[in-house]
Amino acid sequence: MSPLAHMAALPIRAYRLVLSPWVGHGCRFHPTCSSYALEALERHGALKGVWLTARRIARCRPGGGSGIDNVPD
Repeated sequence: MSPLAHMAALPIRAYRLVLSPWVGHGCRFHPTCSSYALEALERHGALKGVWLTARRIARCRPGGGSGIDNVPD
């Protein structure tokens, strides 16, 4: 993972550590959005990883779908 991708992953890791236990496990997709984000950053780097994550979070709403949504190659 590039240094920029590591920096982009910090808020996601902080969310998982601090907020996720309080929010609960209600993600409509598998893997969860935070897992998806970390995998996207690792596989595609900071810019594309952030873009893919933003698109995924935009779909995470009522009527936005659900199910298995893996990081594209």
